[in-house]
Amino acid sequence: MPTRSKRSALYKSHPELILNLGSCLAVLAIVAIVSFLLMRERTSVEQAAARSASNIVQLIESDIVRNVELYDHSLQGLIWAIQRPEIQAIPAQLRQPILFNQAVTAPERGDILWLNAQGDIVADSTSAIPRQANFADRADFQAHRDNPNLGLLIGQPFKARLGDLDWCISFSRRISGPNGEFDGVAAGALRLSYFNALFERLDIGSESSINLMNTEGALLARQPAAPDEPTIGTNYSDRPNFQRIRSQISGTFAGNSGRTGKQRLFTFARVGELPLIVIVARSADEVFESWRRTALFVSAATSVLCIGILWLTLLLGRELRRRQGAEQSLAALAATDSLTGLANRRRLDQVLRQEWARTQRTASPMAVLMIDVDHFKAFNERHGHAGGDEALRQVAAAIECSIRRPADLAARYGGEEFLVVLPETDRHGAQLLAERIRRNVEALPPFGGDTQPVTVSIGIGCHTPSAQHDLATLLGNADEALYSAKRNGRNRVETAA
Repeated sequence: MPTRSKRSALYKSHPELILNLGSCLAVLAIVAIVSFLLMRERTSVEQAAARSASNIVQLIESDIVRNVELYDHSLQGLIWAIQRPEIQAIPAQLRQPILFNQAVTAPERGDILWLNAQGDIVADSTSAIPRQANFADRADFQAHRDNPNLGLLIGQPFKARLGDLDWCISFSRRISGPNGEFDGVAAGALRLSYFNALFERLDIGSESSINLMNTEGALLARQPAAPDEPTIGTNYSDRPNFQRIRSQISGTFAGNSGRTGKQRLFTFARVGELPLIVIVARSADEVFESWRRTALFVSAATSVLCIGILWLTLLLGRELRRRQGAEQSLAALAATDSLTGLANRRRLDQVLRQEWARTQRTASPMAVLMIDVDHFKAFNERHGHAGGDEALRQVAAAIECSIRRPADLAARYGGEEFLVVLPETDRHGAQLLAERIRRNVEALPPFGGDTQPVTVSIGIGCHTPSAQHDLATLLGNADEALYSAKRNGRNRVETAA
């Protein structure tokens, strides 16, 4: 882990990077938190819809079980009455109310018939004089005839042969004689419109539906039912959704409608021990409609907030760049001589201390060049201070262009004197560079009509790893070498002994 000082240094050197990184992390955190909350809310909405659909399924299941029990009790009562000789002796007008439960055979439900062993109607719940029809060809009748142990049998949906019952499902039980022989069938028909009326009272949305199916995949009732939807009796046994439903007793899952392809939330349950299944198919569009509106609003607000944060970050970053540029400009001004453009005395002192410490640490050589413009006082008297300043600028430019290594530093030492710091440079290298500077200055064109060019005298001070002296001694040696060059005729290079 970086220390506090390192983190502080990193921030000072890259404030805009730290700012941008922090803003991006903040935006990512906001987006992650909002996304998590929205997904949790979506899960809550889905769970609430599943609970609501489960309550509807349980309500319908209990109503269907109650009706089936009523029909079964009526069929058992009919069989009991048929097997009582004293009841058979009663006239038909009086016998009918005893044979049939009028509460079960209400017009909105259906009717009950007593069929003999040949399939003919013996008694009819709708009138004392039974209607004429034969049901020996019905699969339910034949099943009871062939198997005495079926108990209550719920048949496939069918179109009623008698009256205007339309689509119905049948409930039937076998009538056995005294010796167990087949003696007929007690059969009841329940209108499927009864379930449609029950489903209509439950509002689940225009694009959702409540379905009643048997375990073989036949559709018995659906509400709401659009004109283009499959009719009663349509078989869904080959549909993946129904196969998944049939494999479980109850449950909830999300899937696409096999007919429209739209997503649905299916909640289903078996009706007791009966071969019936209640299915509530909720439209995902309706279930998540309010959540989508909320998600859209929250997403828009979050987007505006994140864009605002990033925009403010850009503005603040621009101000930081301006401030950093201004600080760098001020630092450069503070370290630069205003006349010559070289490093000033303050910058020179910093570099001297740094390079001297590095030289001591690495045991490497170091050299300094002390440079003085020859006869500068006389030059100023001839050309004035403006001319002298221009001459100093030209000399500084010649010195700076002579230095090629990034670590070397040329600085104005004071007045017409300059100093060049040469890290990791021995005596020979310093002499070569000093001579190059002297020639470049001498090559400058004469100034203001002078016949002689401007020249410089250069003194070299060198430090070797074996030398036992300090920085002041090094500078003193260079200064002595400079005065030696001046005494020996100027426009020359001298090296300290």
